Amino acid sequence: MTTANVFHLGINKLDLKGAELAIIPGDPARVEKIAQQMENPQFLASHREYTVYLAELEGKKVVVCSTGIGGPSTSIAVEELAQLGVTTFLRVGTTGAIQEHINVGDMIVTTASVRLDGASSHFAPMEYPAVADFAVATEMKAAVDAEGIKVHMGVTASSDTFYPGQERYDTFSGRVTRRFQGSMQEWQEMGVLNFEMESATLFTMCASQGLRAGCVAGVIINRTQKEIPDEAAMKLVETRSIKVVVDAARRMLVVS
Repeated sequence: MTTANVFHLGINKLDLKGAELAIIPGDPARVEKIAQQMENPQFLASHREYTVYLAELEGKKVVVCSTGIGGPSTSIAVEELAQLGVTTFLRVGTTGAIQEHINVGDMIVTTASVRLDGASSHFAPMEYPAVADFAVATEMKAAVDAEGIKVHMGVTASSDTFYPGQERYDTFSGRVTRRFQGSMQEWQEMGVLNFEMESATLFTMCASQGLRAGCVAGVIINRTQKEIPDEAAMKLVETRSIKVVVDAARRMLVVS
């Protein structure tokens, strides 16, 4: 089986050369940017939303693999990487904050996620919590702190949809189903920090199967102020996020 490619990623166990840690952005365009911040970046494959590179940190191999947007495609990437020996997953992305005190450019390390997705229920019943691995979350926070960036740790609302599930009304129909009407205010009142689209599936899948996962996201917009992020802010946040997740990966490899 070591020479057989997994179904979607188009890679095999020999390609990973013993890598047990993966950095998983959503955007395929970020994969090379992340890999270039490590040693010996090597392109492995690109198919659909999945672009895969191999690189090195602290003398150990690290996979960088995009997941696309949302839980279903994330679950495929994580499943196939786990089949090839990866046991630790560091998600990095961007996010919209929903608490007034969180500023654009801050970073959020998610400790647990509200399961507004569907894919996570394919791995565990809804009573099962979507929680980050404590060690991964701790090293992610340490990496943000080392950059002197404001970090917030807490609960994320993780939705399968970008529009109704995050209660956006600026859409074709302008309609949000009853389930989600007023939901953002409720999450704010419960102390939820932000919205994103992958962590609920990632955390539930990994925690229920003995894998480790964490999620760090750069804040590109605060939705209590406006809905459309500035391009300059997005570029800055992307650069910061990449630096942080690579440092977090380095810290994980040192302590493992």
